[in-house]
Amino acid sequence: TSEWDRFAQETYLANFPDDEGHQMVGDIRPFADDPSLIPAHDVLLAGFPCQPFSIAGVSKKNSLGRPHGFMCDTQGTLFYDVAKIIRHHQPAAFLLENVKNLERHDGGRTYATIMHVLKEELGYEVHTRIVSSEPWVPQKRERIFIVGFKDPSAFSFEDLSVPEAEEGPVLGDILEDKVDPKYTLTEKLWSYLQGYKEKHAKAGNGFGYSLFGPSDVTRTLSARYYKDGSEVLVAQEGNRPRRLTPRECARLMGFDGPRSSDFIIPVSDTQAYRQFGNAVVVPAVQAVANTMKLHILDAVSASANEPPQGALATG
Repeated sequence: TSEWDRFAQETYLANFPDDEGHQMVGDIRPFADDPSLIPAHDVLLAGFPCQPFSIAGVSKKNSLGRPHGFMCDTQGTLFYDVAKIIRHHQPAAFLLENVKNLERHDGGRTYATIMHVLKEELGYEVHTRIVSSEPWVPQKRERIFIVGFKDPSAFSFEDLSVPEAEEGPVLGDILEDKVDPKYTLTEKLWSYLQGYKEKHAKAGNGFGYSLFGPSDVTRTLSARYYKDGSEVLVAQEGNRPRRLTPRECARLMGFDGPRSSDFIIPVSDTQAYRQFGNAVVVPAVQAVANTMKLHILDAVSASANEPPQGALATG
């Protein structure tokens, strides 16, 4: 498992103790430079920042004597490092995750380059789907999932099992009964956020805080939540609004059930907010994983006739 942030490592190891020799490393780039340092694996899991890719026309690059394709179009990005690991180890399957807007980044050229690398240069069968978290948690969080299989498979995102309840989960399902007053906004911060929203409203912009009640579904929780909590403020009758607590964030992201507190949060509130804002919604990923599972087992059985060796996760 690769995770460069030491506080995120702390949370990971608190919940998944390194009691079986599973290696936790920091920066993935040295391992991508020498993928043989990474154990053989059947499944690779990764998220990577949507950094600007430097893309120019192939004909222009040819005229300048520059290389094109895999070694050029994605170089300098973390996707490039993921691709190098896939190219070396040829896992039976991979699962990549990114923001919904990956498809539109740089006029669609970033997404087209990624698809070209995965399909044409690495030779994988690739499936994509944008999945919203609302059926599982009271948060609208849309993410693109990219599934790849080394050999032809019967995998289809049409088989993804999504809850179809008439009424989905709402914020009140995950709120704590008693909340420390420190999570209530100060008068100064609340006044600032109100003024900021009013100023932009007059200018015709939609910037500003968002207030939610028990029957609502929230906006997307972001890694900047620790700054002022403005994207998801909880309304309080007769009082200023408050931030979500880290425990409520754990529930909003599906690390905990609606009323459970099992997930260990060993870090400060600031670090916890950053981590949950950067995370994936657990039950949504579980649903994707369950859809992949039988196809992974079939692929591994067909290629090696032996049990899966494990998985590599990067983030």
